[in-house]
Amino acid sequence: MSPEGKTLLNIIILGLGFMVIFTAFGTCGNIEQTVIKSFNSTEFHGSGYTSMAIIYAVFSASNLIAPSVIAVIGPQLSLFFSGVVYSAYIAVFIHPYTSSFYTLSVLLGIAAAVLWTAQGNLLTINSKDSTIGRNSGIFWALMQFSLFFGNLYIYLAWHGKSHITDKDRQTVFITLTVISLVGNFLFFLIQRPDPELEPSDDSESLLPADISDSGSVVASQSLGSQAWNAFKKSIELAMTKEMLLLSIAFAYSGLELTFYSGVYGTCLGAMTQFGENAKGLIGLSGILIGVGEILGGGVFGILDKCHCIGRNPVVFLGLVTHFVAFYLIFLNIASDAPVAPEEGTHMQAYIQPSVHVALICSFLLGLGDSCYNTQLISIVGFLFPQDSAPAFAVFKFVQSITAAVAFFYSNYLLLQWQLLIMVLVGFLGTVSFFVVEWTVIHSRRDSDYDSI
Repeated sequence: MSPEGKTLLNIIILGLGFMVIFTAFGTCGNIEQTVIKSFNSTEFHGSGYTSMAIIYAVFSASNLIAPSVIAVIGPQLSLFFSGVVYSAYIAVFIHPYTSSFYTLSVLLGIAAAVLWTAQGNLLTINSKDSTIGRNSGIFWALMQFSLFFGNLYIYLAWHGKSHITDKDRQTVFITLTVISLVGNFLFFLIQRPDPELEPSDDSESLLPADISDSGSVVASQSLGSQAWNAFKKSIELAMTKEMLLLSIAFAYSGLELTFYSGVYGTCLGAMTQFGENAKGLIGLSGILIGVGEILGGGVFGILDKCHCIGRNPVVFLGLVTHFVAFYLIFLNIASDAPVAPEEGTHMQAYIQPSVHVALICSFLLGLGDSCYNTQLISIVGFLFPQDSAPAFAVFKFVQSITAAVAFFYSNYLLLQWQLLIMVLVGFLGTVSFFVVEWTVIHSRRDSDYDSI
């Protein structure tokens, strides 16, 4: 196989592994607050929003040490062991206990930091300046198929149900646990890229022993030295002008991630005006979010349509798409839907609630998210090709801390205030992204930047 073919195959395997794992975990996150509300148990007192807040808070802090873990055990083993923790978290819902639920939330936060930093590292190692945009789109589109498959299963399993029984819950979460375990083993199929396509030695030091030619880590550095250097590099990158500006865009991605992956599905399930199929709408909404994600990843990544127009127009399109969705949601969904009890809300929205409008918003949320995130991944990989693991750790640090804050306030804030926060941060984040992109164009005018 040619070097280009090998690296493309690695990207596809990486995307497929994440697709399978997040078919399980993404579906879990989308339904867990609704499921928790329907528990027939007086011993369980957990909250899905609180769990997600813990996950993303720990995720944020753990991003500072994630590059060190990858430097020691390598991205492949990092992906595998992190994926096992994802499976354990999903399995908690089979027989839930408050203590195990929150304990796994903490462990998952650590695992998520390692998983996503390893993903960014492998994506960059298997890309060049001319292919980072395409590869980001391929990975994103493949991963987002998880929203389609997982939520299709939920829609078919829960269609027409107004209450989730213990048997319904156990059947779903046993299935999701098995699916996630299968995905973990796909990562062992990733091969080491040929030397001529790899970045400089700085990035090579983050490769694991199990995929290196010699079967050992770089001899000139001890494992402790590699770990410490990776940690220091993360701090240094976080203080650069580009990262400080991009941090606002990273923060917005965390806020909207919280909304589309957890809050919006809960809102739909709480709308009694949607009738007995309200719970089934959670799955159908997730499917349409996935369709939007796949379309955006395909158009701007696989087809490489941003070849001539750059990243700024794609990010702007993502923001406008989100703002349209936010406005329609504001009109269509009751303001107390995020905090409504298990029996739902009877509060009237500004217009007669429409299932069709709600599902259109689901599609727009997914499309806007894919536009925004593919370009964030692309610009981080382009700006820091030799320090990909620390750079993506900073990205995920900011994204996860804002997601944690958003999941926390989702327990208390009415819908309109959550939407307003996203509008303000989204606007500022997009402006900051534009500034960084324009700086890149100006400083690298003589490079092959325009081919990305």
